[in-house]
Amino acid sequence: MHDIITEIALIGATGIAAQWLSWRFSLPAIVVLSLAGLLIGPGLGLIDPESDFGDFLRPIIAVAVAIILFEGGLTLHFHEIRETSMGVRRLVLVGGPLAFLLGTLAAHFVGDLSWPTATVLSGLFVVTGPTVIMPLLRQARLAQRPASLLRWEAIINDPIGALFAVLAFEVILINHHEQAFSDFAMSIVAAAVVALAGAYLLGRILVTVFSRGWVPEYLKVPLILAAVLVAYAATDLLVAEAGLVAVTVLGITLGNSRIASLDELKRFKETMTVLLVSGVFVLLTATLTWADLTALNWRLAAFIVVLLLVVRPLSVLVATIGSGLKLSERLLVGWIAPRGIVAVAVAGLFGTELAAIGVDDGPLMVPITFALVFVTVVVHGFTLPWVARHLGLAADRRSGILVVGASNFTKALTARLKEMKIPTMVADRNWSRLRLLRQTETPTYYGEILSEPAEFSVEFNRYDYLIAATDNDAYNALVCTDFGPHFGRTDVFQIDRQRDEDSGSKKNMAVTVGGRPLLASGASYWELERRLSSGWTIQSTPLTKEYTFEDYRNERGDDLEILLYVAADGSLFFAEQAQERAASNAGRILAMVPPEKENQDRTTEKSVRRKVQRETDKAKT
Repeated sequence: MHDIITEIALIGATGIAAQWLSWRFSLPAIVVLSLAGLLIGPGLGLIDPESDFGDFLRPIIAVAVAIILFEGGLTLHFHEIRETSMGVRRLVLVGGPLAFLLGTLAAHFVGDLSWPTATVLSGLFVVTGPTVIMPLLRQARLAQRPASLLRWEAIINDPIGALFAVLAFEVILINHHEQAFSDFAMSIVAAAVVALAGAYLLGRILVTVFSRGWVPEYLKVPLILAAVLVAYAATDLLVAEAGLVAVTVLGITLGNSRIASLDELKRFKETMTVLLVSGVFVLLTATLTWADLTALNWRLAAFIVVLLLVVRPLSVLVATIGSGLKLSERLLVGWIAPRGIVAVAVAGLFGTELAAIGVDDGPLMVPITFALVFVTVVVHGFTLPWVARHLGLAADRRSGILVVGASNFTKALTARLKEMKIPTMVADRNWSRLRLLRQTETPTYYGEILSEPAEFSVEFNRYDYLIAATDNDAYNALVCTDFGPHFGRTDVFQIDRQRDEDSGSKKNMAVTVGGRPLLASGASYWELERRLSSGWTIQSTPLTKEYTFEDYRNERGDDLEILLYVAADGSLFFAEQAQERAASNAGRILAMVPPEKENQDRTTEKSVRRKVQRETDKAKT
């Protein structure tokens, strides 16, 4: 017992360490996880999952895959698929069967595999795997449409590919007189009804129960998790791996509903998925032995090359003819097809079953699948950013800033950011105020940034930081609180909280609410507007070895307001970090600088309010 607990702890620690290393050094997470599993498994021999976990290994992996697919279904929104629906349908309905056919031919004639093994194996290789696609998309930062295509295909094709393998295996059993065709047909029909209709009805029931308040908040996530397990187990009793379809449909149903606590559920599931993906991938790669790694010959290696360079690109290009996708998007999707956990897990199951009924090369399914998974995650993980850039499908890699609130201050700020080629967008609910930004051709979003339409209209992955700078202090705090989990709590900023006019002290607010202060002086919205009306300007100044930050401060004095520091590599630093980084590095400092003292007037905050109101009224008319 203690040995198993130690192994679980080692697997968890190794998985999270691999995730951190991939983040720290901008490496594909799946590549690092695979290497970590090989290291503690066949490399150092620290764990042997097959012998230590025994019969529990496959159920553990199966449950983890089910939860991962459910979480993936939660992220699929029908609003998002509108512009890619034709492409997704073609990839699934045409590209999937075509890849199945071409893959079977390649496995038999190129890889020299028997027809039973070739057929089952090619069914598995239809999948692209959300467990590997999601981390790749997170790091590559693709444009919205190709990212949506790859995400939808991965989630939908994952269970479909497993079902292709199931169908092929059941046909093989019929040929070996292990099962009657009528039993096979009835089980497939029953599985389809339960997986599709049952999961959809279960999702609608959960939505109804939650919307009517029949379940307290603290029980919602546990109830949904239990529903996922029930849906998976009930469907899987009918046909193996059909439960993957059920949990995917359940996730899509809930993800497109209007459950008030859906955001909290998504965050919880995302956290759980990171843990499960990390642990399961390390666990699976650790199950490999040196015999598995040396079982491959040159013909099987050639089969893997044909899958990457012929089968996948050809099936995608043919399937997407007339789909409305650009050639660059079709080429990118045709190249990117990393396989993941589902393929590995199901290969282990069917490889053993094929060997049991006398298929000699059935055991080769596991090493071939591992080889394909490792090759695709390495090749696609490292080439996706490069291919996307050369096809013009990569979002800007430079750190960007999303600014909420149009004003004279944000107009001056974004003008400087634009000069420095820092991607910036300003969002505001007031069309008149956005006029200030439209005049400078700054990208803008008109509408509520916290609304669902904004989620599908704004490419949030282009921006790494958020600045809430409206005249409503509570709204600024709400925006920072809501976007904190997306950008990171340390990367959301707001202009300083307003002071209580009666007491002169800052209003009390929980430390978990709102963002970090943008300004060291604590200047409010109206104070910033007053400064600009008094002649203050926002200036960008380069710092070098000859002209240091100390020289800059001595020349400008203590009245200036440091906004941010841009390092030589393009990294951005705000607030206290800006001064710390600028003090010892070359780069560029962005600051709000006062006018010469003799040019300062006595503009008051009230006069600024009246001026802004007049400008707004004039714009409305």
